[in-house]
Amino acid sequence: MTYYAGIELGGTKLVAIRANGRTITDRVTIPTTDPGETLGRAVDVLRGWHDAQPFAAIGIGSFGPVRIDPAAPDYGSILSTPKAGWAGTDLLAPFKRFEVPLALDTDVNAAALAEAAMGAGRGCDTLVYLTIGTGIGGGLVAAGKAVRGMLHPELGHMTFRRAAGDGFAGVCPFHGDCMEGLVSGPALKARFGMDGASVPPDDTRWDIVASDLAQLLANLMLAVSPRRIVVGGGVGLGQRQMVRRAAAMVPDLLSGYLPDIDSAAMETLIVPPDLGEDAGPLGSILLAEAAVRNG
Repeated sequence: MTYYAGIELGGTKLVAIRANGRTITDRVTIPTTDPGETLGRAVDVLRGWHDAQPFAAIGIGSFGPVRIDPAAPDYGSILSTPKAGWAGTDLLAPFKRFEVPLALDTDVNAAALAEAAMGAGRGCDTLVYLTIGTGIGGGLVAAGKAVRGMLHPELGHMTFRRAAGDGFAGVCPFHGDCMEGLVSGPALKARFGMDGASVPPDDTRWDIVASDLAQLLANLMLAVSPRRIVVGGGVGLGQRQMVRRAAAMVPDLLSGYLPDIDSAAMETLIVPPDLGEDAGPLGSILLAEAAVRNG
């Protein structure tokens, strides 16, 4: 049997898992505080597992922006994140002590890989995984591989045509009214004056939020031509009515330009994740598997 270790590092929590192949056998959740404490506790967990049953590799899926190009001089470092204290953190250094292959990608690319291989995207050659929560992130998979380039996809920071009459400035510290600034959990709280979970689903203010999300969905279809868009995260899963409203607006936004995109198509094109909260951790195990294959 081959064991792997996986780390999903999010803005509020770190999830460490051990897996026998692709079956999760152990899981520990650690609050994301400062880098030293958070990563130190993760190393302690992995050390215990490794001493009991050595694992073959470690996969890490992290919040971003993060340098995922192995050829870059700052490979493995968190970049200009609004997460206080984390900019410049070297994510790989603490785990090199295990002397096993290490693999790094974004948490959403990892989740996209897992949903494509084992979840809602099985059989799809192109997939977008969109998570809407404290922030908005997006992972892309094409031909079984996560898409990466100069950096990695940052779908939450794209900007779009605003809904008529919407004067909400947005909350993104970098861009104001990018998608993350308009639709994320903190954006909803600022827009509504309360947590989005407390706003009734029939409140007409959801129409403007749905319009914003519909812009993102339509543009993803035009730019990526995905077979499936998986929408997860605390807001994405908790406000399914908003996601459905947004999906229903997409055909009109496309104005017939993509003839296969109609109301019926949206039912299977935009879906919730099959793997739920396991998508990111299982994706980190797929990264670890790939690290072993690639030497």
